[in-house]
Amino acid sequence: MMGTGTTGHGPNSLWHARDGHDTTGRLLRAATGSGARLIAEAATLVQGWAVLADPIAGAVYSAPAAAAADGVHAAAAPHDHPYSVQLPAAGAVLVLAPAPTTPAEHTGHVAATTAALLEVRGQRAAELRGEQMRLHTTLLRLLLAGHADAVVDALGGAYTHVTVYRLTGEDTPAAHQVLWRAVRPTLAPHADACTLLGRLDGELVVAEVHRGSDDGRILRLVSRLCERHGLLAGMAGPLPLAEMSTAYCDAAAARHSATPAHRIVPADAIGAPRLAPLLPAAPYARWAAAVLRPLDPAQQHLLLVWLRTGSKPSAAEALGLSAGTVRARIREAARLLDADLEDATVRAHLLLALRAPAPADSAADSDADSGSDAAADAASGSGSGSGSGSGEAALRNAGEARLEALPAGILDTGAVRAWAGGLVDGLEPRLRIALTCWLRHHARTAPAATELHVHRTTLTTWLHQCADHLAQNLADATVRAEIHLALRITRCGPDAPADLPRRGGRTYRRA
Repeated sequence: MMGTGTTGHGPNSLWHARDGHDTTGRLLRAATGSGARLIAEAATLVQGWAVLADPIAGAVYSAPAAAAADGVHAAAAPHDHPYSVQLPAAGAVLVLAPAPTTPAEHTGHVAATTAALLEVRGQRAAELRGEQMRLHTTLLRLLLAGHADAVVDALGGAYTHVTVYRLTGEDTPAAHQVLWRAVRPTLAPHADACTLLGRLDGELVVAEVHRGSDDGRILRLVSRLCERHGLLAGMAGPLPLAEMSTAYCDAAAARHSATPAHRIVPADAIGAPRLAPLLPAAPYARWAAAVLRPLDPAQQHLLLVWLRTGSKPSAAEALGLSAGTVRARIREAARLLDADLEDATVRAHLLLALRAPAPADSAADSDADSGSDAAADAASGSGSGSGSGSGEAALRNAGEARLEALPAGILDTGAVRAWAGGLVDGLEPRLRIALTCWLRHHARTAPAATELHVHRTTLTTWLHQCADHLAQNLADATVRAEIHLALRITRCGPDAPADLPRRGGRTYRRA
């Protein structure tokens, strides 16, 4: 991958063996210092600039610093820089741009020697990398076990927050090595941030420990890594170091929403983000606080992870628990909430409750809204579009909030109806009925197809058509919860399988 360097003219361009010996000695001495010194010495020897460019990290070393962008571009498109020299070196590309008067032989010797020394430095670093990676993995496990103070003491910095990334894919081992070279993690004390990398249970975990501010460098590296190696990632944070386990679980939940089109998903981008901001803040927050009062924060977090990931096994994987433990804790939460958590509407309401703002956030509007809520409760006999009349009656008579019914009128606003109509309007009747049935069965195709009396392949085709029409990712559990509520808000009939239009034939036969 060597370009054609320029050739000097006249007697001053002659290059001798003695020059090569002196050049090699200078490069060797620089290599004993650091990679940056080696690149700087190479730039001096060719009287131009030198850059070590990594496909993920960009410019690893650059001399001068202003040449970094040119070096990265030359490594990516060597034909656009015919007068530079490019050589592979230590998993990256060494780019030299000599002065016009520098002999080509001299430039080639500098390039070859520098690349060889970079390889030696890389091999030495690889010998030490195993122990360093094991140390990083140990520190990650200590953070997850709640020993944040011990980790901070070991790192020697006043770190307070952490941002967590969890990556999965077939090429995870190679991605680990590439990201390690790109990040060049160190445990230097008193640094502004420290990045911990480790492979836990077959996935790549990245924890950036910092002082509350995230400069986005690791996010950019992880994004490029995901694109290049076909990985899916979830991101959570920044959160206080004491909440490392929460960030770890949230990152796994967010990863379940990642797709090849959106390979990295932040945790705060999921969880009914479009509907919740449209709801009246004060009654919404009061209802959510009342509904969730029987649960402690750990139980609420477990339910949130379960609803985000869409299944108990996936939640168990994200939380690091057994599937049996997760099932038992969900049953206990259902008992405390006195609700049927197998009902799709109840789950959608629960997700709204878990993502609601704190009551204090809407305290300014509470007095104004309380009177209107009372009037609405007295005047409304049917409640919102997502709760039954009997559920609302029970809520009013018992004086307590329930998951089966939202506060009266909370979904009966112009903004909410416009959102719901914009999301699901235009669906053909067969698609709307099939989608409603499939969502009621918690995205299980076989039982939904049985109730609809259609073949599973037919239902799968219809669901693909629904996804295309809605422009939504139906694999995302939180998206499905929003669509379920939107269908209930906009329905004009029961959307029952018995109303499915039939064309005759085996695929559409009635039972």
